[in-house]
Amino acid sequence: MNELNEYSKIGIDMLLEYGPQLLLAIFTLIIGLWIIRLLTKGVSRLMDKRKVDPSLSPFLKSLISVLLKVLLFVSVMGMIGIEMTSFIAILGAAGLAVGLALSGTLQNFAGGAIILLFKPFKVGDYIDAQGHAGTVKEIQIFNTILKTPDNKTIIIPNGGLSTSSIVNYSTEKTRRVDFTFGIGYSDDIDKAKAILNDIVKQNELVLKSPESFIAVSELGDSSVNFVVRVWVNGADYWTVNFDMYEKVKKAFDKEGISIPFPQRDVHIYNEK
Repeated sequence: MNELNEYSKIGIDMLLEYGPQLLLAIFTLIIGLWIIRLLTKGVSRLMDKRKVDPSLSPFLKSLISVLLKVLLFVSVMGMIGIEMTSFIAILGAAGLAVGLALSGTLQNFAGGAIILLFKPFKVGDYIDAQGHAGTVKEIQIFNTILKTPDNKTIIIPNGGLSTSSIVNYSTEKTRRVDFTFGIGYSDDIDKAKAILNDIVKQNELVLKSPESFIAVSELGDSSVNFVVRVWVNGADYWTVNFDMYEKVKKAFDKEGISIPFPQRDVHIYNEK
């Protein structure tokens, strides 16, 4: 009977000592989980408003939720009186080890997050980056997948892609196509310019605005060079590029305009 009274007294003393802390910890846990839920929903609405990529949004929401819950758990344990210093040290060491082991992967993930958030390019754009050029087929968390015009698949890690220069050929609806055509010094400059102007005007894919530009750009070593600059819709770039070379060659041949090309005279001497 005395032992029971002693145990009861110890229990009451512990309850009086730790009860308020326990109740406060439980209250903090409930309120904290409620606040985390509100914050997660707020972040979700913000990402939906900013049109964050669907493949990134769920991961970011889960990551934020987990991190906040870990911080809440550590705070609640400390309120109860559990010593968290050692636990935090072990957790930090483990996190450092994992971070070092996955440094490249984490860098690619961060790069993917940056690309999906700031959108320097999107699926369907034709880009030139990291020494490769192609159409963006897929933007993943760790890699970006390109398709080349000859149907090769190129996988580029997002880490380097997010920190290097990118040429996006699809950002603007229109593009300028630049040509250089050479004629002989004995040919009529005005006639050649008129031919080029007619070819440009007859091409329905060449835009009227901005205006095309044709002028003599250089008196070269063996030719008088014309620069021709025309504006086209992005989708018509290569069609106009190839079509112009063919039409200019045929028109120059028909009108007797020469197109100089490198020539070399070889002299052979017989030594006795």
